[in-house]
Amino acid sequence: MSLVVVGAAVVRDGRLLAAQRAEPPELRGGWEFPGGKVDPGESDREALIRECREELGVLVTLGAQVGGDWPLSGAYVLRVWIAEIASGEPEAKEHLELRWLAPDELFQVPWLPADLPIVRAVADFLAASSPGQD
Repeated sequence: MSLVVVGAAVVRDGRLLAAQRAEPPELRGGWEFPGGKVDPGESDREALIRECREELGVLVTLGAQVGGDWPLSGAYVLRVWIAEIASGEPEAKEHLELRWLAPDELFQVPWLPADLPIVRAVADFLAASSPGQD
């Protein structure tokens, strides 16, 4: 059985929120989607809403899931949802830094290797959802 980690691809005004890891030391400085482990008795979506509140200080609404189970190290899988901020302004409570990335900036930060294929999938989502590309 896989252990589940959830992540939020927080999108606002066509930009993606990236979070820079503070811990553990071997991941410090790498960029990721905000989120964390699902606690016993929690649904994936409940866990992601809680994690965004704890890590960013925001309430999010969740949209479509991005892909399925993305493999992480060990027995972990990552499940990511497109998210929008319903209230609050993101703060780096548990991260070194937060950054809003435009579609042409998505690969200008060193994403953690496990998150990279998901960033590509989110880039496709952003391209498909951007208004009026005439």
